[in-house]
Amino acid sequence: MEFNVQRDGLTLAGIYEPAPQPNGTIAILMHGFTGNRGYTPIELLVQLAARLRAVGVGTVRFDFNGHGHSDGHFADMTVLNEIADAQAVLTAVQARLHPQHIDLLGHSQGGVVASMLAGYYPDLIHKLVLMAPAATLKDDALAGHTRGLDYDPHHIPASLPLTEDLTLGGFYLRTAQLLPIYETAQAFTGPVCLIHGDADQIVAPNASERYDAVYQDSTLHLLPGASHRLDGDARPTVLQLATDFIGN
Repeated sequence: MEFNVQRDGLTLAGIYEPAPQPNGTIAILMHGFTGNRGYTPIELLVQLAARLRAVGVGTVRFDFNGHGHSDGHFADMTVLNEIADAQAVLTAVQARLHPQHIDLLGHSQGGVVASMLAGYYPDLIHKLVLMAPAATLKDDALAGHTRGLDYDPHHIPASLPLTEDLTLGGFYLRTAQLLPIYETAQAFTGPVCLIHGDADQIVAPNASERYDAVYQDSTLHLLPGASHRLDGDARPTVLQLATDFIGN
């Protein structure tokens, strides 16, 4: 069912799918950079949500600002305002659904957002799953190399053309350079499941290794041959690992 959320005048397009036999847990799923909440059966978050519901976990997926069906312009998107999006969804889940537990699952940049939100709300978040979390986005911004873009990291322009259809705002890169990703994430002391492909060409596996080093209760799964999309032969393993972790 529709689960739209308002944040600073923007409507974030969300969907709530209850579990047939609910166990009291709601999982909030977060997509990555240039992605969306998933609209076809082959997508990671759609498949993950289906598996979670089968073990009693209701799911909420949403499009970050400037993505999918949500309001906003991609050029205005930053990790900071994606955290604000996620916080608004978290508050709505609490107020509307009243779950016993709230778990967060994030892929790529959504993993960074989930990790930082859990750090801000360690008293509210029960479990955390980070799939190829893109914490290297800070290192990339400091080096002046982001997703195929090259720029002077000391003189970042107002905007850069990312694709024919998408423009990346310079403020995204300026804020990325100063994000306290691991410092914030480590405030969450609950159980964490880290999943990363050792053939990831977009986010180096050492991003998850650094998370594993700062967390108090984490398990790192490095999947041989798996790419950043965690698709192909790796997908069943990813779904199983995440579902077993959340469902138990």
